[in-house]
Amino acid sequence: MDYLIIKKIHMMAAGVSFLGFLIRGYWMLIESKLLSIKATKILPHIIDTILLVSAVILVSLSQQYPFVVNWVTAKIVLLVLYILLGTVALKRGKSKKIRIAAFILSLATISAIFAIASLKPAFS
Repeated sequence: MDYLIIKKIHMMAAGVSFLGFLIRGYWMLIESKLLSIKATKILPHIIDTILLVSAVILVSLSQQYPFVVNWVTAKIVLLVLYILLGTVALKRGKSKKIRIAAFILSLATISAIFAIASLKPAFS
């Protein structure tokens, strides 16, 4: 597999995933019924699966493994935090105030992931 093609797929999936999260976050803020439709529940899983599979392929092709390469480890730790915050923001938050706080923190977390991806040589 060509590394650059997989990297482009990964970057596109990351962008689409982030855009989808922003849209769903907006829907959460305005309490839209669109948040509960079937496509809104299924599409993020498909996109995130593409994102995860492409990440695993990139790690394998580049041999930059988690817990060996610092920036890869940092992205994985932040990804887990992002997923946890995202579920609180969109589903599990007990109040709108908690969901909004989790949404803001998740945006900060995904921004850090994108920054690390852009600056990865500094984290090696």
